[in-house]
Amino acid sequence: MRGIAFWFFGSAVVYVTLGMLFGIWMAASHDHTLAPAHGHLNLVGWATMALFGVYYHLVPAAAESPLAKVHFGLATLSVWLMFPGIILAIQGQTELFAVLGAFAALLSMLTFLFMVLRTRAALA
Repeated sequence: MRGIAFWFFGSAVVYVTLGMLFGIWMAASHDHTLAPAHGHLNLVGWATMALFGVYYHLVPAAAESPLAKVHFGLATLSVWLMFPGIILAIQGQTELFAVLGAFAALLSMLTFLFMVLRTRAALA
């Protein structure tokens, strides 16, 4: 695995490791108030990023597109904004970062949808 596929998959492994550590901390503290943030870190950070990486590995035509780097930037931004944003929202401080992270995640997924549709011939 190389290039953008590696960056997606490598990032996913970092995020799942952080998600596991966060989950262990919640279990040890017996405080699961931040479980939604933990869930989003694992879903958006681990599962989604890993699936993006697998797709780009299996479809080199998609991985070679400059749009793949834009996609990586949007996906990364979504995790970096959403995870702390959900924590801040749960703590009653602000929902701004969670909302911005959600929109970045949506843009990331729409970019991926475009990429999949654009490279569907490579899958045949």
